[in-house]
Amino acid sequence: MGIEPGRIQFSWISSAESTKFVQVVNEVTKTIKALGPNKNFVKRPVAETVSKVA
Repeated sequence: MGIEPGRIQFSWISSAESTKFVQVVNEVTKTIKALGPNKNFVKRPVAETVSKVA
């Protein structure tokens, strides 16, 4: 599908664990920012895309 490892994370957090929720969100955000833009979903000029297919 084109999603790099590390971009999808799952955590089970109870509604009573607000502190854990904040920690997980901050950790995931930090990880995703460190990865930078997903290169598979960057828009490219049509000519560049066609030359790769041909």
